[in-house]
Amino acid sequence: MGTTTQDTSATESGIGTTRALPMAGRRGADSSVDVSVLVPAKDEAENLPLFMEQAAAAFAGSRIRYEVVVVDDGSKDDTWAVLQRLQEQYPFLRAVRHRTQRGIADGLRTGWLNSRGEILVFYPADLQFKPEDIPRLVAPILANTADMVTGFKEGKYEKAFVSGIYNWLSRSLFDVPVKDLNSVKAYRREIMSALPIRPDWHRYMIVIAHFEGFSVTEIPVPLYARHAGKSKFGIGRIPVGVIDMLSVWFELRFGRKPLLFFGLLGAALFAIGVLTGLIAIGIRIFAGVGFRPMLNLIETCVIVGSVLFVGGFVAEMIAVQRAELREIRRELDERRISDVS
Repeated sequence: MGTTTQDTSATESGIGTTRALPMAGRRGADSSVDVSVLVPAKDEAENLPLFMEQAAAAFAGSRIRYEVVVVDDGSKDDTWAVLQRLQEQYPFLRAVRHRTQRGIADGLRTGWLNSRGEILVFYPADLQFKPEDIPRLVAPILANTADMVTGFKEGKYEKAFVSGIYNWLSRSLFDVPVKDLNSVKAYRREIMSALPIRPDWHRYMIVIAHFEGFSVTEIPVPLYARHAGKSKFGIGRIPVGVIDMLSVWFELRFGRKPLLFFGLLGAALFAIGVLTGLIAIGIRIFAGVGFRPMLNLIETCVIVGSVLFVGGFVAEMIAVQRAELREIRRELDERRISDVS
């Protein structure tokens, strides 16, 4: 396995989700690699040497062929220089670079486009999870008993309460058969084709994979204190996470058929307005009484209902365009992966 140094400064964009065709995302697979470990790294110069040392120990003597793809996500420290040195020491390391910070979701996508394995693993560089657990994480997929495996965190966790609320809300909304959605993950390559290209949606990778029909499971994985550096995530991520959760829920339920939501709601309001109007006319004719608030209700229901119904038709046309864009995106991804391989 050779080493690769790339610069991916161009911004990629796209919307929506799609179920991968059997060949989608497979052209990048290389017979010399079974598992690609994707490691987004932001200012992790102190952690990467030990991470690679532990990864080499974890992979030593294994019949499974591994590679590690580290994506430097616009680091301000010496992460890129450290990666260049480490590539000379570890032949299974591939280094990729974002010149500006683009987030974990973009980092995983860049890692996917520059990887060669049929199985991908999302692993942070901060050593809160040890590389020694990677073989256990991929084992169910290699045994064909699961398409995706997430690690259930074991050990002291400083954000356990917030994580617990997040996981409870996610399970309540999406009915996924795992306890911990926001952890290390191993998954089949084609799952990446089902993910939307939007910031922070990597947290809902399990939800989307489960919705698309992939089988998911979890195994316990020990959690350790950071080796060096500090967490990049604070309490300000909580409202963003909640909004993303609602966005994912709406996308999965109505993203492909928006008229089901807007059209039905608009038609219901319009019907209420018409029915109220008929009642108001009857009261006016037979009782000789007019009721101003009822007129306001009629106007509101008819106008809002009409706007929502028309909006549903417009959204339906947009959904068709999104489907076409997804097909174009899939073809472009396959071309990029082919170029890498």
